[in-house]
Amino acid sequence: MRSSTKLPVLAVTGMAFEARIAAGPGVVTLCGSRADTFAEELRAAIANGVRGIVSFGIAGGLSAKLKPGDCIVARSIVTPEERFDSHQEWSSRLLQSIPGAIHADIAGVREPVSDPTGKLMLGRSTGASVVDMESMLCVNAAVAHNLPFAAVRVVADPLHRELPPAALVSLRDDGTADLSAVMRSVAGRPRQINALVRLALDARTARAALARSRRLLGPGFGLIGQLEPALSQLAMAAVE
Repeated sequence: MRSSTKLPVLAVTGMAFEARIAAGPGVVTLCGSRADTFAEELRAAIANGVRGIVSFGIAGGLSAKLKPGDCIVARSIVTPEERFDSHQEWSSRLLQSIPGAIHADIAGVREPVSDPTGKLMLGRSTGASVVDMESMLCVNAAVAHNLPFAAVRVVADPLHRELPPAALVSLRDDGTADLSAVMRSVAGRPRQINALVRLALDARTARAALARSRRLLGPGFGLIGQLEPALSQLAMAAVE
């Protein structure tokens, strides 16, 4: 059995480019691009031994105050019915490491929320600032395995931005865009091109902010050093 200090942090993403950014010393990544296998892949990754779980990537804005590139460190993961707090000490370290990061709630959903009205209603019903599709599964797994949990998400599509149909095309199994399916969507609905261009510009801003934030977090997403004594028993319990 490995020492808890040698166990990696599991960084969970929804897309391949997010996983590439998340990778680094003390980190293993899981790209949960397939909803039908995500839960099982998450269980298998945890069974290999991890010291904590971080949900990492881009998100949709639920607050008019947020713009593309704004970074959110989760206070809690919420749905209209549930709330799960993130690990307080770990989240505090993440906030201290990323200048300008916002401590706020993240809404967890199973399907994309693509239109401003839907985003506004979700924000009002949950009090969350952003939304993503991986964090709720991650925090549920962390609770079930007695592991610390955190989330770092960067706004890609702001509250007012509606996602065009081509942006909602399913990803390939490896978490990359299915360009053939995107082109078929554009061919069928060419009027969405302007919306896709605006979305691409927002996504470029978010991607740069995500990479910048990751560089600041260092090995193991900051779940090392002074946090180790308090977390070692949790990490060992997860692999026993």
